[in-house]
Amino acid sequence: MPFLSDSALKDELNARGYRATPQRQKVLSIFMELTQGEHLSAEDLHNLLEEDGERISLSTVYRTLHLMVYMGLLRELELAEGHKHYELNRPLKDHHHIVCVHCNKTVEFAERSVAKIGEKTASSAGYHVLDCQLTLYGICANCTAQQQAR
Repeated sequence: MPFLSDSALKDELNARGYRATPQRQKVLSIFMELTQGEHLSAEDLHNLLEEDGERISLSTVYRTLHLMVYMGLLRELELAEGHKHYELNRPLKDHHHIVCVHCNKTVEFAERSVAKIGEKTASSAGYHVLDCQLTLYGICANCTAQQQAR
């Protein structure tokens, strides 16, 4: 990602007509500090910001997340039904998820063939692939075991 420093973020926001507010910089720094594989909902992010003493409304958090997705800094993931999560948009085309429909446990996996199929399909339709995500929904081993124990 070309603009993951505070000064580069400020330059990019200004170039697009947005202000580089301390809250926007704080949001980006939180995502940069997450370990790979961690995802945050807007509510999770809002709680972290409040715990850190930031005075920011939940609606501002949502607007900031949408802006950062639009700018390509964050990926928006719909991992569980009706729940969007966000993660830093690292340049990984082989980054996919398996979600348990019972407990919402999410596992990340890498599989190059998914992106290859997507790129081939997109190319034949005249598209250039920016991102490729596959989300599989199933039931994890723990939930399966609990169902069988009933």
